[in-house]
Amino acid sequence: MSPSVRLQEMIRVIRGARTQGEERGVIQRECAAIRAQFRQADNGTRSHNLAKLLYVHMLGYPAHFGQMECVRLIASPRYNEKRVGYLGAMMLLDEKQDASLLITNSIKNDLSHSSQYVQSLALCTLGCMGSAEMCRDLAPEIDRLLRASNSYIKKKAALCAVHIVRKVPELGELFTPASRSLLSEKNHGESVLICFAFLTSPAVQLSAPFCQSFCAYLFHSLLRLVMSGYSPEHNVAGISDPFLQVRILRLLRILGRNNDTASDAVNDLLAQVATNTDSSKTAGSAVLYETVLTVMDIKSESGLRVLAVNILGRFLLNNDRNIRYISMTSLQKIVQTDHNAVQRHRGTIVDCLKDQDASVKRRALELSLALVSAVNIRSLMKELLLFLSSCPPELRAHTTSGIFNAAERYAPSQRWHIDTILHVLTTAGGDVRDETVPNLIQLITTATELHCYTVHKLYRALITDISVQSLVQVACWCIGEYGDLLLRGECEETEPVQVAEDDVLDALEMVLQSHMSSPATRGFALTATMKLSTRITHNVDRIRSIVSIYGSCIDVELQQRAVEYNALFKKYDHMSFMRKIQHIFLMYLMMVCFLVLNYMSPQCDGCFFVSIVPPSVIVYEKNGVTLKLQTDKQTDTGMTITLTATNSTDRDITSLTLQAAVPKSVQLQMKAPSGDVIPAHGLGQVTQTVLLNNPNKVSLKMRVRVCYTSQDFVCQDTVQIDSFPSPAW
Repeated sequence: MSPSVRLQEMIRVIRGARTQGEERGVIQRECAAIRAQFRQADNGTRSHNLAKLLYVHMLGYPAHFGQMECVRLIASPRYNEKRVGYLGAMMLLDEKQDASLLITNSIKNDLSHSSQYVQSLALCTLGCMGSAEMCRDLAPEIDRLLRASNSYIKKKAALCAVHIVRKVPELGELFTPASRSLLSEKNHGESVLICFAFLTSPAVQLSAPFCQSFCAYLFHSLLRLVMSGYSPEHNVAGISDPFLQVRILRLLRILGRNNDTASDAVNDLLAQVATNTDSSKTAGSAVLYETVLTVMDIKSESGLRVLAVNILGRFLLNNDRNIRYISMTSLQKIVQTDHNAVQRHRGTIVDCLKDQDASVKRRALELSLALVSAVNIRSLMKELLLFLSSCPPELRAHTTSGIFNAAERYAPSQRWHIDTILHVLTTAGGDVRDETVPNLIQLITTATELHCYTVHKLYRALITDISVQSLVQVACWCIGEYGDLLLRGECEETEPVQVAEDDVLDALEMVLQSHMSSPATRGFALTATMKLSTRITHNVDRIRSIVSIYGSCIDVELQQRAVEYNALFKKYDHMSFMRKIQHIFLMYLMMVCFLVLNYMSPQCDGCFFVSIVPPSVIVYEKNGVTLKLQTDKQTDTGMTITLTATNSTDRDITSLTLQAAVPKSVQLQMKAPSGDVIPAHGLGQVTQTVLLNNPNKVSLKMRVRVCYTSQDFVCQDTVQIDSFPSPAW
């Protein structure tokens, strides 16, 4: 390939390369030729060589040696060379490189050039890569061009001023006088008003009084856009300049926030925008969505808020999944404050649970859980349980957690509460949290009149399927506690089952011998077998035989339980049976109390279900978000901790993520969180379990990164944890 080859020919040769090595060879030869020609005197080919180098840069190859050539071409009096030079500066230079400072004087000269196209090149370059120092030096020139009569230059200058204000916020006051003239521009097809909205949006938080003085102009501009007829110059799908409408609505939202006077003035205008904008097109949906956000963010009237919720409800029927997603995201934010208005669209929201898109389905689940109340608990729970039976695996943990929380808060009766939890355990027992088993046991314990009903139902579930560990654990505990009610065969709440003593022991022995049973489940079954010795009369020897078998079990905890039970059988064999059991109970009760008082490791935690609240410490407290840490289990080399996040603000905290880091020698496993939305006013919490394995027994430390969204602001903090609370053992 000749060194003087044209750009089109070079592109053709590069695209014709069969391998990456061949392409690299072509580019290396061409770059060498370009570098050699850069060293020569001006032969009229500099702009062509730089254009070829820019194409090489677009392919990802080094092109930094062309930076000084950009500076030379920008200083050229020829327009075609100046154009390529400015393009090269925007692509090859940035504010971190010293070479960018060399073009400051050239940009300043070109800003005063007689040609509007040369001025445009300088404005675009400054607005693209101008550093803070360049912005300070050239800000007066931009302010001068904002007052120009040429709307083309005025538009470019406004866009450049946006960049300057973002780089150097204190320069925003410099452009205040010139901004007033932009408000009176009629030709918004030239995007002058768009530029004004872009310009004032970042500055409004810094200078609210200045922006409030323009409210009347903004109202007039937005009303004119909404009520005007068809205008081909700035029409998008039947909507008059939707980009400008969106920007003005955002500005009005900022002006009306925490301002009663501005909010009252905006209410009527927002109602006209909401009722006169067509939502059948994407452009109209964008305007309506910004209108809804504005209504919800200012102190608007109740009727206007209902209108905004109804607009979001119509979005749920849109065929575009993106529109459905943002609709449910917005409804999730306002469901606490406008619960009744959102409740009217419950049927549509529940239908979105059947959507094929995973993100839409997740949002529909979160919104459905937020809509549960004491009035609709039965009907809505049926839909959620139906969804649980077919939901994706990644949503099951969140679904079960939400159902449990809703059932605990709004259960119409204890029997309904128990039936719901058992249904969840049967459907998705492998995805429930660890605290589900003790919580259900506590619920069953307090429901005295339902003991017979519960033990019969759990016995049926146990002999049907023993693969769901959480369900099997609760069933074993219930049989051990209320086995006499099961053997009696009398139950008014459900059809009784005639069960013999051997049938019950066969079921427990099946759990003990199953390869699907975890060590914890076997512990429940062994303890239940031991408890049955107080409730049966003809199979005590069989119970003793079952217990003695596990005295040589390879599982240390199960073996210790069996050995202790056998020792109790032998030591107190001379007592009457009931006195023996009473003595055993008192002895174990004293043992548990002693272990609790000294925070020692339990060996009989599954025997009598003593409920103790683990101690916790607050590791993070900011912006109304509190993160507590508690140690649930601890061994010589391992630890299980739970992170619990609560929210005391008046708005939901969304997009919560917790990330943890530990020393390299420590193994960390984070379970799926119970959700990513923390309800407002402390009405709920988000928990996440962390498993730590410390085989080398190094000093344990952990760093947790907390990230969440609060009132449309993303917050991210990191906390260092150097000590952990002891478990409540």
